[in-house]
Amino acid sequence: MNKEVLDLLRERKLLLAKEVFDLVSSIESKEVARAFLDELEKLYKGKMITKTMLTKNWHFVKSFAQKLPGQDKTYVEKVFVKLGVSLEIGKEKEIVSSSGVGGDKTHGQVGKWLGEKERESKRFVSSAVHEKSSGESASAGGFGSKGIEVGYTGKDFDVGARASMKEHSITYKVFYANTTPEKKLEVGDFVKNFRARFMQLRKILAQRRELQANLVSMNKISSQRESFSLIGIVSEKHTTKNKNILLRLEDLTGQVRAVVRQGSEAFKVAEEVQLDDVIGLKVSGNREMVFVQEIYFPDARLIDRTRFSRDVWVAFVSDVHCGSDRHLKKSFNRFLEWLNSEDEIAQKIEFMFFVGDNVDGVGIFPSQEELLELKSMREQYQLLASYLKRVPKRVTMFMCPGQHDAVRVAEPQPLISKKYAPELYEIDNLVLVTNPTLVKLCEREKEFKVLMYHGASIHSFINQIKELREMKAHRCPAKAVVHMLKRRHLSPTHSESVYIPNPDVDPLVIDEVPDVLCTGEVHRLDIERYNGVLIITGSCWQAQTPFEEKVGNIPDPAKVPLLNLRTGQLKIYDFGDESEVGREW
Repeated sequence: MNKEVLDLLRERKLLLAKEVFDLVSSIESKEVARAFLDELEKLYKGKMITKTMLTKNWHFVKSFAQKLPGQDKTYVEKVFVKLGVSLEIGKEKEIVSSSGVGGDKTHGQVGKWLGEKERESKRFVSSAVHEKSSGESASAGGFGSKGIEVGYTGKDFDVGARASMKEHSITYKVFYANTTPEKKLEVGDFVKNFRARFMQLRKILAQRRELQANLVSMNKISSQRESFSLIGIVSEKHTTKNKNILLRLEDLTGQVRAVVRQGSEAFKVAEEVQLDDVIGLKVSGNREMVFVQEIYFPDARLIDRTRFSRDVWVAFVSDVHCGSDRHLKKSFNRFLEWLNSEDEIAQKIEFMFFVGDNVDGVGIFPSQEELLELKSMREQYQLLASYLKRVPKRVTMFMCPGQHDAVRVAEPQPLISKKYAPELYEIDNLVLVTNPTLVKLCEREKEFKVLMYHGASIHSFINQIKELREMKAHRCPAKAVVHMLKRRHLSPTHSESVYIPNPDVDPLVIDEVPDVLCTGEVHRLDIERYNGVLIITGSCWQAQTPFEEKVGNIPDPAKVPLLNLRTGQLKIYDFGDESEVGREW
């Protein structure tokens, strides 16, 4: 039955946790399994279905199991018990709820049944095979091609492609951010999110050789003056009347005040420190106050650059803004025509990354309808889908959302909604991902990592950091993205971004150093290298808007950067149609 289930999953582009996959596989009838998957899609309106989703909706599985014949019903009940909730327990819980017990208490019972370990944050990993041989090509959709097995690896659900692949074939793995809170959010969840972030970044900082000597926690600081190292999160930052910088630092054991003297070596670094940064310091002093000698960020450094054996190119596109009355249709069509041409490089493109703001959206800002050519999300995504269907099937596309897409603004952002963009779910070589997402392109043992993040926090970095303000970094946004890599965090300051806290792991922490960090948002193509990491801030396919004109932002539209995975060569193509790009709007 496994093969039939996998065929159904590929057909629907669904991602199932292993336990859920076992549940579906236990159903002998393919027609019943298909009906069950249909109901799951309707229930969750998304591509990812976890164990937690089913345990929270036990009544759905119970009603389904009751309709099954004897052997199927028995096996499904056993699998559901393994998920953490028996059908009999479910009945008792229904009685308790009907007699007036609140939903939060019921959820608490489910939490006990699941156990502490099962509440750990999980991410989905979707792997798919992408092969190309002389005379034929195979494209990879949500689950890849034949030979797929489903396995559980550590803390991640691994829906993987394990096939006998030709030498140098390229596979990919997608690491989605966890975007679904498991309960109603409370203030305590933000505290837990900060604790999780601190522990993730502390682990990175503790590996720095400069901090390893005399590294102490804050409750261990002596009352006697001495020199030592600290790791803390910045909770306050002030400038004193003597122009020194005063920081209040915290860890999980306590807090301390730290003074950075004007003119010291650490002062320039302290100027760019933001609230909620996790930093390492070499200091001298006592538990009352310490004086900072050096400051260290977690920092990202790529030791070895990955080079593939195959001559493969990757394209980066962002901010298409379909539906805007300033959307550059002719220019984007020129790009698609070139992509389908006999051009040697165009024929070698096998992966394409769309980094958010794929449509212009509706109601994103006041009076937006006056600037829309297509005034509904459905129409805008239909136009986008018509473009993507013209992309050659040999090209696997990854698409994350931005603030203008049909998702919530709070990060991490989930997949683009099927409710507004059903046509996107019908495109076999399109993989919808979260914002942010890490994609690993794999050639045998080699991994080339691409971190996709639309880049809403770029404006915050520019506004908060003096150096970026003075250089007018909206004109060179890659300089701002450098600070994400320095901090190993995509949006560190609590008050500057809208986000959904995760009590177990902060999904905006950059755990693995990528080969490429690609963003959008600012509508200007910019390239930068930082400690071996290639930064690409994307161009756009929209002419200057009234808002951009008001704030002085000059877009750099219709440009596509291409990266060769064998040589590392970077090319930039300009597809701008002069009748659009050069006209007065």
